[in-house]
Parts: sequence; C-alpha cells; structure tokens
Amino acid sequence: MMLNSKSVLFITLDSCRYDTFRSVKPFNIGKIGPLVKAMSPSYFTYGSHAAMFMGFLPSIKKQKSFINSKYSKLFRLAHAGFPGKEKDGFILEGHSIINGFQRIGYRCIGSGAVGWFNPSTETGAVLGKDFESFFFPGEAWELRRQLKWIDDQIHRKPETNQPLFIFLNIGETHVPYWHEGALWDRDDNPCIPFQKQSRRRDCVIRQRACLAYVDKLLAPLLKAFEQATVVVTADHGDCWGEDGLWEHGVSHPKTLEVPLLMKYQGVAV
Repeated sequence: MMLNSKSVLFITLDSCRYDTFRSVKPFNIGKIGPLVKAMSPSYFTYGSHAAMFMGFLPSIKKQKSFINSKYSKLFRLAHAGFPGKEKDGFILEGHSIINGFQRIGYRCIGSGAVGWFNPSTETGAVLGKDFESFFFPGEAWELRRQLKWIDDQIHRKPETNQPLFIFLNIGETHVPYWHEGALWDRDDNPCIPFQKQSRRRDCVIRQRACLAYVDKLLAPLLKAFEQATVVVTADHGDCWGEDGLWEHGVSHPKTLEVPLLMKYQGVAV
C-alpha cells in the first residue's frame, strides 16, 4: 500500500551507536539516503525524544538543510527558536510537532518500545500523550507486534487518503541487545553501568545482530513510505567501556554520536 506522499515516518533505533550502523550497513534502511554521523540532542531516551518532538533532530555542524537543526529544520514549530537560514520542511503550529501535524489534518500514530514510553507511568505518559493512537508493547523487543499494530492502524481507514505521521521507537537495539530468535539469553545484559568486566565484544556482536534483524522487519513499512518523508536515527548511543563508562545516561561522545538518514517527500537528503 503506497501512502499519501505528504505522510511522515519517524523511526528511532533506541541506543544504536553510529559505528554499529556503519558496520552493519542495513540494506532496507540504507535505501533512505546517505548515512550521516550526527549529534543527538541528549544522552538518554526521554531528553532526546522531548527535544526531537520540538523539532530538534540530531544535527551536524556543517550548514546543510534539515541535518543541521540550527540552519534549517525538517520539522519547525513556529515561533520556537532561531528562524534558521534556509527553507524549512514542515512549519507547524502547536506545543509539539505531533500536535502540529494534527492541526493540519494528519492522523498521528505512535509506538514506543522502551520504558520511557510506558503510558501507565506519569513520565511515560508525557511522550505519548499527543498521539491519536499510541501502543506500548510492554517489552523492549516486540518490534514484530509494533509493526503489526501500525499496519492495522494504517489500514483502519483505507477509504481515506489522509496523510499520516507515524512514530516508531525500536527497542531491540537497546540493552540488553536482544531480538526474537536470538541465540543468547535475553536476561544476559553485557552492558551494565559501572561493571568491571569488559564485555565490549558481546555488545558489538549483539547490537549489530539486533540492527540486522530490525532492518529485515522494517522492509514493508519503509516500502509504503517510499514517496513520503522518512527519518531514521537513534535517540542516543551507548558507551562500551570508553573512559570506563558503560551504557548511556551520561554525556560522552559515544552516547551522543548517532546515525541519521533522511528523505524529504521521496528525495534523499
């Protein structure tokens, strides 16, 4: 099913390091456009998504449209921040980009995998509150269920050509780096803060495997948005022993470096 070309798909690969993405070279995600090494607006899930939902996507220093949020935003909230130097993508009115898309007639659908999106908690309810429909699967490794739910939502109103804003936070790339069918125990987390044993090799192998798994499952959804606007990035990275640090939640180059791929109305950025 090909969607309205004004539709938007926004995917965050939770905790996915830039070097993981570069080494795996995901086939389906890679079709979106060139891989960019960007800097996330925060080093943990809530802070990063809160900023991105205000239009501040991961950015680079060079003056390039959409991939430098100071220079030109893909999603700009009117009256919010520096106006930029170049033309923006979507100019929106509202208290978040989700609310802004709703105001111009979009149906906004979201699914978040990690605990910060749990709507039964006061903190989790904040990130999902603006969506018309929101799904929290209860576990971080439920991409197959998330995609089934999104597909059901897309086809719920097949008679309309209403543009969609779909947000998907993917948890397989988050610690403990596990996916359905993986050969290792999902309760074995190789990346624990303050650990003394170095399990960097396990972290590398497992996050790479999780990203490859995710890429295969995303193929149909990405195909449906082929002529639309797509952003795939990570909310932050993880430390794997650099400077004695493990996981995220602390400001460090490895928790801020993220992959970024984007296309605007079917054209690679």
